[in-house]
Amino acid sequence: MIYLRYNINALAIMNLRLRDLIEIDAEFFRTLLAIQGIFAFLLTVLVGPVLVSRDVANNALPLYLSRPFSRIEYVAGKMSVLVVLLSGVTWAPSLLLFLFQSYLAGPSWLAVNARVGVAVVLAGLVGVITYALLVLAISAWVKWRMASSAAFFGLFLIPASFGGIINNLFNTNWGNLLNIGAQLDMISSGLFGLFTRSAGTTENFRNGRLIEVYQFADPPLWSAWAAILLLCLLCLFLLARKIRAYEVVR
Repeated sequence: MIYLRYNINALAIMNLRLRDLIEIDAEFFRTLLAIQGIFAFLLTVLVGPVLVSRDVANNALPLYLSRPFSRIEYVAGKMSVLVVLLSGVTWAPSLLLFLFQSYLAGPSWLAVNARVGVAVVLAGLVGVITYALLVLAISAWVKWRMASSAAFFGLFLIPASFGGIINNLFNTNWGNLLNIGAQLDMISSGLFGLFTRSAGTTENFRNGRLIEVYQFADPPLWSAWAAILLLCLLCLFLLARKIRAYEVVR
């Protein structure tokens, strides 16, 4: 789609007009990153659950930590596997496409849309780090691969369901703060400059007559950042509790 916008011959062959093509802007890259996040989620389910659980199940942690190798270095090493892998399917290819668009459109487009390139990297890294910490914490406490994968799925699906119930019962959108996917989407929209606190209304009728109108708005952007930060800190706490040697000799 980026290439077609700058190739008149290809447009003529395909019988397309420039206005028929999708605009290459912040919304384009945000949507692309959201789609890539689905593949990152699936890769996390495939790779993440066994990264720590095997070491815990086979009592390998005392062997690792008896050497000049700290717990922080152990967790960082395990995280690097996921961070590198997930970056390869999220922000890295999106950034290459952004640079390709900048090359074709020229310096003027880059000057106007420089924020988009920064947002691609930051939004991608927020999602990657959240996925990595969450699956490592689950892997450290759940030894069985299938159970770890199910727990990772459950942490995205079950709280999101409860959040939807809260939204419907209390006519609010604050239940979205229980939905990790919705939190990441809010953060991504904020980084791309597309976040708006959309207002909603719900109406109650009695005997066919309108008696009440409730108005509600989405949670503020800072609440999504706070929820993701709290989740990451909880994951670090769980990792610190589980990843430790039986005995440390100084």
